[in-house]
Amino acid sequence: MKAVTGMFETRAQAEDAVRALEDAGIASANVSLIAPKSENDSSGTAEGTGVGAALGGAGGLLAGLGAFAIPGIGPVVGAGWLVTTLIGAAAGGLAGGLVGSLTEAGVEERDAHVYGESLRRGGVLVTARVDEEELDAAAAILGQSGSVDVNERRAEYERTGWSIFDEADPRSYRRDDEPDVMVPPLPR
Repeated sequence: MKAVTGMFETRAQAEDAVRALEDAGIASANVSLIAPKSENDSSGTAEGTGVGAALGGAGGLLAGLGAFAIPGIGPVVGAGWLVTTLIGAAAGGLAGGLVGSLTEAGVEERDAHVYGESLRRGGVLVTARVDEEELDAAAAILGQSGSVDVNERRAEYERTGWSIFDEADPRSYRRDDEPDVMVPPLPR
């Protein structure tokens, strides 16, 4: 299986992409969604399910969203195979985090850094594991749902001096409304 990934500006776009992937026959178990945790999200752990109802209420992947933290990003909500991988790695004390998990799944490392930074800045990540013959269709679904162009986003970040996603960067645990935040939010 190969990973196809999209970064979205809003949860609504990402949720639409998840539903479209599921409608196309991609099993919920092979789709992941990770979003920054907002004040409107329910509290809970990754095993909790209350957040899904607040975010869309549908069955499948969105019904199982739970809260957890990612090093370098902070509190997020998410569900799916990538979340399970991240939580398992953290529980086992393994290094690699988000970038390592994405590259292990077949995402190019350069792109994985952009996805990590985009998530840090408020974007929403959707990743699907698909068979080779489903790859083009899944990528088209993510594109039609409004995913950002990873190369354009990388260029945008690099113009501001960014080079890689650094999980050890303490700025990642600050919210945009806190003083002295040095990482600008995504443009809306």
